[in-house]
Amino acid sequence: MFTLAEVASLSDIQPTYRILKPWWDVFMDYLAVVMLMVAIFAGTMQLTKDQVVCLPVLQSTVNSKAQPDTSGKADFTTVETTTGQEEASMRTVSFGNAPTVTPDIPLSRATSSQYQPTESGQELKKEQKDSSGRKTNLDFQQYVFINQMCYHLALPWYSKYFPYLVLIHTLILIVSSNFWFKYPKTCSKIEHFVSILGKCFESPWTTKALSETACEDSEENKQRLTGAQSLPKYVSTSSDEGSPSASTPMITKSGFKFSADKPMIEIPSVTILDKKDGEQAKALFEKVRKFRAHVEDSDLIYKLYVGQTVIKTVKFIFILCYTANFVNTISFEHICNPKVEHLIGYTQFECTHNMAYMLKKLLISYISLICVYGFICLYTLFWLFRIPLKEYSFEKVREESSFSDIPDVKNDFAFLLHMVDQYDQLYSKRFGVFLSEVSENKLRGISLNHEWTYEKLRQHVSRNAQDKQELHLFMLSGVPDAVFDLTDLDVLKLELIPEAKITAKISQMTNLQELHLYHCPAKVEQTAFSFLRDHLRCLHVKFTDVAEIPAWVYLLKTLRELYLIGNLNSENNKMIGLESLRELRHLKILHVKSNLTKIPPNITDVAPHLTKLVIHNDGTKLVVLNSLKKMTNVAELELQNCELERIPHAIFSLSNLQELDLKSNSIRTIEEIISFQHLKRLTCLKLWHNKIVSIPSSITHIKNLESLYLSNNKLETLPAAVFSLQKLRCLDVSYNSIAVIPVEIGLLQNLQHFHITGNKVDVLPKQLFKCVKLRTLSLGQNCITSIPDKVSQLLQLTYLELKGNCLDRLPATLGQCQLLRKSGLIVEDHLFDALPSEVKEVLNQDTSIPFANGI
Repeated sequence: MFTLAEVASLSDIQPTYRILKPWWDVFMDYLAVVMLMVAIFAGTMQLTKDQVVCLPVLQSTVNSKAQPDTSGKADFTTVETTTGQEEASMRTVSFGNAPTVTPDIPLSRATSSQYQPTESGQELKKEQKDSSGRKTNLDFQQYVFINQMCYHLALPWYSKYFPYLVLIHTLILIVSSNFWFKYPKTCSKIEHFVSILGKCFESPWTTKALSETACEDSEENKQRLTGAQSLPKYVSTSSDEGSPSASTPMITKSGFKFSADKPMIEIPSVTILDKKDGEQAKALFEKVRKFRAHVEDSDLIYKLYVGQTVIKTVKFIFILCYTANFVNTISFEHICNPKVEHLIGYTQFECTHNMAYMLKKLLISYISLICVYGFICLYTLFWLFRIPLKEYSFEKVREESSFSDIPDVKNDFAFLLHMVDQYDQLYSKRFGVFLSEVSENKLRGISLNHEWTYEKLRQHVSRNAQDKQELHLFMLSGVPDAVFDLTDLDVLKLELIPEAKITAKISQMTNLQELHLYHCPAKVEQTAFSFLRDHLRCLHVKFTDVAEIPAWVYLLKTLRELYLIGNLNSENNKMIGLESLRELRHLKILHVKSNLTKIPPNITDVAPHLTKLVIHNDGTKLVVLNSLKKMTNVAELELQNCELERIPHAIFSLSNLQELDLKSNSIRTIEEIISFQHLKRLTCLKLWHNKIVSIPSSITHIKNLESLYLSNNKLETLPAAVFSLQKLRCLDVSYNSIAVIPVEIGLLQNLQHFHITGNKVDVLPKQLFKCVKLRTLSLGQNCITSIPDKVSQLLQLTYLELKGNCLDRLPATLGQCQLLRKSGLIVEDHLFDALPSEVKEVLNQDTSIPFANGI
């Protein structure tokens, strides 16, 4: 047999699972324990006490004789039976009601002793002592024999096995109740859920988040009491024109509002979250996210719980049905016919079941317990099917807290939360904190502010090429509050910060004029937007999808420069973001790096006031360019990497164009250059990194051209027409196949920069050194064998590249180039070392003062 402790351990569930046991499961566990005690009690009594007691039923026959005992102490009945042999005889004697079998004795003596009255007990004992034979106590063995046989023959089976059935049924019910805690497919999820739930409940972050919610609620009540008259003083002082509408994606912060001319007031934290608690909370957010993704895709736990509840209900109905039929079979009296007359002499016995009364009471108690158990099972089924348990809504939690973004969950995740609600709804409320992205962002913000202090941020501030103070923040969880205390910052770069939030404190950064948002869809508060609208001049936005462009960008009416880098040509985007460019009335420079097939019509909305348009197309062929004609005020136009094969005709209508850059295209011929004569203001033409093989003579019509870039093409000669451009100050023909520098180069008296690196030049014409205004001369990677002494005529030369030629020596006259220094002389070391010492001393002099004077 099992001990009580061993049996009770079957229903022993870990204390941590108690939060998943609703009241009916707990009640059924207690009922199962009571039923278990009933089974053990009944079984113990049945094992320790006599089972049945049987006595023979006397029958009147012709052979039986009765002799009453005058003394009333004994009743003698003698029945003689003889076998086939005369010498063998057996006498059966009944004393009172107890028959005994004695050994054979002489008949005469037995008869005389039978009919002689006994005077006293001593005489009887004396007579018995005189009788021959061996005493064996066969009367006791007969009773034991009959009791055992009648226990199995006369007693109903239910009376015999009732305690064991109760035990088996109870164990099945206990196993059914706890199977979902033990089944491998479900117990792992349950253990994980209970572990996470307990940590979330006890996490300091949960207490802090809910406490801040309480603070915010109290502040909202104060705002309601103060009335609407206090609101105008928090409104931005900027003009009402262009103020964001209700649909503008701003952050309207409940509670305190902030103004641009007042310091931001923060609600004091109720609790202090140290770094360790913050790390644990962040780990909890990650665990909850992964657990939700793992559990929400199935409903196995729900189905298993429903299944075990159905099994318990069916079990209850089965027990009740068959048990009710056997209640009346448990009785005190039973008639037994063992068919052992040849051994005993009696055919019928009357037996008493001394446990019948107790077993009947226990059975009635057991039926009562089963009925209560069954009604609870039926209620459980009603609860399981009454509401959709595979859906769970945090609507009540969202209403009571500031975390309005807590998502609804489904399947097993929802069912587990429903079970937890039966234990205590406070668990779900505290657990919902870790499903909220707002809560997670708040935690990240606190951790971020702990890590990125004002001193640390100050160390990351640097000076850029424009000598402006710049701060670049990369891959942070948010924007630290201390950033807005850097009041002297000029440029702020935010890269890969998906939860960037610009608060009203940015109004302290009065020097901020340039903002970079690289894959950073930043959100701004209303006061912060008012400040940016009035102060921001340059904005860089890098994105993957156009939806990443913050909508408030299109409302920055004072914005001068806008740089958009990302995909604008996908079917999902359809350039919807550029529809609002018409609001940028002060925009002067628009830089688009994308994969356009045509210039978006929306760009023409800003055409009247646009002065510079840059399109870098990343190799996608730009086909439709007709909208360029509307940009009459554009002074600088760059169409780079657009797979253009010819110069677009739409460009010839841009009468105010001053600089044209067609870099990295597939242009082979530039015969259309004759039409540039209508562009009276064109001063810079960049046709580099193309496939141009020749320069047409019509280039002479571009009278005002000052810079011509033709590097990285396939030119073999330089036509004389190029040298008729008297205003030309910069000529770059590097990395072509030019073998000869024409002598007409001496006509370019205003030439200051000449680049012919990477060609096949072997001789330098003396006329080159008549260009006395040359400051930069790049002659590297050619076949030049000598440098004429007339190089000394270039008194303004500051940069001379000669590396990669076939030079044996350098002319000593280099020392007469007053502004040339060693840092500006790009040549092999051995050639420099071969110069006279006095020349090297001149080239090694300090360059700061003479160079400044030369400029």
